[in-house]
Amino acid sequence: MAIISTAGLARTFQTKRGPVDAVRGIDLTVREGEILGFLGPNGAGKTTTLRMLTTLLAPTGGAATVAGHDLATEPDGVRRACGYVAQSGGVDPQITVREELVTQGRLYRLTRTRAAERAEELADDLGLTELLDRKCAALSGGQRRRLDIAMALTHRPAVLFLDEPTTGLDPGSRADLWRLVRRLRDGHGTTVFLTTHYLDEADALADRLVVVDGGVVVAEGTPSALKLRYGGSTDASLQDTFLAITGRSASPADAAPVAV
Repeated sequence: MAIISTAGLARTFQTKRGPVDAVRGIDLTVREGEILGFLGPNGAGKTTTLRMLTTLLAPTGGAATVAGHDLATEPDGVRRACGYVAQSGGVDPQITVREELVTQGRLYRLTRTRAAERAEELADDLGLTELLDRKCAALSGGQRRRLDIAMALTHRPAVLFLDEPTTGLDPGSRADLWRLVRRLRDGHGTTVFLTTHYLDEADALADRLVVVDGGVVVAEGTPSALKLRYGGSTDASLQDTFLAITGRSASPADAAPVAV
């Protein structure tokens, strides 16, 4: 069953030099309970697509539904159905983990008592219990990312959008987050929409991959299927497969930064 469906989803930005087509028509389907890896070189339209699907940016063309809610006509329903973890995170360094989680619960209109209970539940589920009374400024990078995810799960969303969640983390913290993502899918049935520049991460986590370039989908399938089709063997690396599909590296260090 599809939980996300788009048809010709597009976004054009108006600039001083004229219109820029950041996303030129994305057609994709995400099935309920799967981890989808959404890949592409810098400037391919990944973050713009993700921001449209989470109602942070209005499309200029096409249509989409998230958890049965139309993006254009039912934005409140879309917001209730999804959680979003941005690249930069959003915790307040001056308050404690507990205060951050309770505040998030209150923003979702939980009573103060229920928000406190939900904070305890999330902390237990994401390994934050011993950190509840620690200020966010004192958290490690991996701990902050777990807190970001906990905040996004406050309202038990059907879909969790993760935009490059492990950028800058050490290998141990990355592995911890990989286990967490799998547990959310396996234990809670959460659909995870993941963008990442780390192809080993996409290979390890994703049930299916969608590759975008130039604002359109250029390839999709399971990691094994894409390796076989574009890399010549299921033993090919996803890096070589990605290069065969796009002709460009997925690494931010190897691509010109484009703010879309």
